[in-house]
Amino acid sequence: MRPHASVLHLDLDAFFAAVEQRDKPSLRGKPVVVGGVGGRGVVATASYEARKYGVRSAMSTREARSRCPHAAFLTGRFHAYRAASVTVMGILRSVSPLVEPLSLDEAFVDLAHADLPDLEVGTVSAVAEELRRQVHEATGGLTASVGLGTSKFIAKVASDLDKPDGLTVVPPGTEVALLRPMHVTIIPGVGPATAERLRRAGIHTVAELESVSLEELVRLVGKAHGTGLFHLARADDDRPVVAEREAKSVSVEGTYDTDLTDRRLMEGLLSRQAGEVAERLRKHGLSGRTVSIKVRLHDFTTLSRSSTLASPTDSTATIARLARGLLTDLDTSGGVRLLGVGVSGLADWIQGDLFGDTTEQEEEVVVAEIEVPRSRRSTWAPGMDVVHAEMGRGWVWGAGRGVVTVRFETAETPAGPVRSYSDDDPALSAWRPEEPDPPTA
Repeated sequence: MRPHASVLHLDLDAFFAAVEQRDKPSLRGKPVVVGGVGGRGVVATASYEARKYGVRSAMSTREARSRCPHAAFLTGRFHAYRAASVTVMGILRSVSPLVEPLSLDEAFVDLAHADLPDLEVGTVSAVAEELRRQVHEATGGLTASVGLGTSKFIAKVASDLDKPDGLTVVPPGTEVALLRPMHVTIIPGVGPATAERLRRAGIHTVAELESVSLEELVRLVGKAHGTGLFHLARADDDRPVVAEREAKSVSVEGTYDTDLTDRRLMEGLLSRQAGEVAERLRKHGLSGRTVSIKVRLHDFTTLSRSSTLASPTDSTATIARLARGLLTDLDTSGGVRLLGVGVSGLADWIQGDLFGDTTEQEEEVVVAEIEVPRSRRSTWAPGMDVVHAEMGRGWVWGAGRGVVTVRFETAETPAGPVRSYSDDDPALSAWRPEEPDPPTA
């Protein structure tokens, strides 16, 4: 542990749902559930208004509807979440060069590398309060809960203690006392299976875990896991905050207004994305060994598959061939909303073919202009952004039986009117902001 509470953990509150409430004035203060809206869907995030009814992340949408039938159930808008995340991470990096993002909505910040006069509790607390203020202002009202501690473990625990929109500082020397009454599941890596093993051994709290010898923990859960639990139960965590400076991968992905079901169309899209990835690799003088695809299904489930080559490549043909092959084993019959191709294991060299066979390198991948189908009923997903030729921007309230209902409002307007249209009305179309090329990371 450090001598000062200089590790900060920031967690945006109910992030996906909060962005939806920010951008949809009529939903502010009301239950909102973001995730798969179909019968097999899963909740990604629930607003605090929905959580009062027992709705939580990873719950089936079916159960969430039974608990809170009056909630607004929306599909995700990842362009909006990504934009908010970029803003927040930029604010954090303005404070310290060492920022370690964990996901779109949370990150560690090492304040020991910030330009601060000291690291006393009062100083780091003032920094945390200012960060929360800046995040709220820059994101149009999103709130963040922040924890400060002498380690990443303690900072993350602290950020959960005063949610939403709270700040908790754990002064040096008080870590073990804070942890002792807590349930063992507060420790990272203690999931249902490990918690059940510990329960059978009579271990429920961190204090009880602390009393168990290292040898006994190794016997219960294995050497690596047992050793980790032994140290964390004593608040012993010396993991550094690691900023990702170098590109780890190059990837391209696309989200589609209409769920894709045509396998040949998907293969064509993957081939086109493979060409974009290869072009970016060559532009930066890079190559990579591992090709991966990302597939988000109609119910919000995200799948990924990868294949690793013996040597790095920047060949469009090779990347496209592997990407299409990875798609083969996936069940996409229910529809696909997002496809992506990535290359990792980056290098700055290409291994020449030792046997002089350049057939694959010279193969030309020809991808015709791909028309992704639009203007189908499945296009109109609840919550998606749309624009009408006369009414302007709004979002899909609901759709079915050839009709789409739209609420016309944005984050900058009051709650707006509701109108219904034929689902093939030419005046109505999906709206997405123009996005820059994704970074090579």
